[in-house]
Amino acid sequence: MMKTARILPLLALSLLTACVVPTGPVEVTRFNRAAEGVPYGNGSFIVEVAGESASDGALSASPYLAAVAREMQRVGYRNQAGKSDVVAEIRFGATTIRPDRRSPVSVGIGGSTGTYGSGVGLGLGINLGGGSATQLQTTLAVRIIRRSDQLVIWEGTAVQAAKVGSPAAQPGIAASKLAEALFKDFPGVSGETIRVP
Repeated sequence: MMKTARILPLLALSLLTACVVPTGPVEVTRFNRAAEGVPYGNGSFIVEVAGESASDGALSASPYLAAVAREMQRVGYRNQAGKSDVVAEIRFGATTIRPDRRSPVSVGIGGSTGTYGSGVGLGLGINLGGGSATQLQTTLAVRIIRRSDQLVIWEGTAVQAAKVGSPAAQPGIAASKLAEALFKDFPGVSGETIRVP
């Protein structure tokens, strides 16, 4: 009886560990207006799909919408249907990268070059893959727009590569990982590119 009582917690812990899916590093670039005194993490928000990603349909957008909404709430915003203080516009896409190709072009990210004139990833793909396995490069781009004056107050792009067919390449897992990395230490250092393990 005593041995069973000691083994059960260890068994539960091992099952939880098995649920953790290893994912590759995420490359994140963000821009904000904190230096201009723009406050972050307060007010109400909604999340919308923008650009070419909007034509992908509701089903493929669902994991990205949910992941960004979860992160927006975590950093202090309130989820509110209808009129809100800010809109989080998302774009997402995936590109298959074969080992023999070096310059993939992302599909479904939209064509924006960024409000800050950066062009960092909102229309570009970055090859984070390596080795001989075919990789799926997934990108999530988010812009937070203040409704009162339509000013983009924050934007960021997160890119991750995972082996095709691996759990980390599944849309739900990739969306969560990308959103978590994108909103890490929100709003982040403007113009800085970081690598989140």
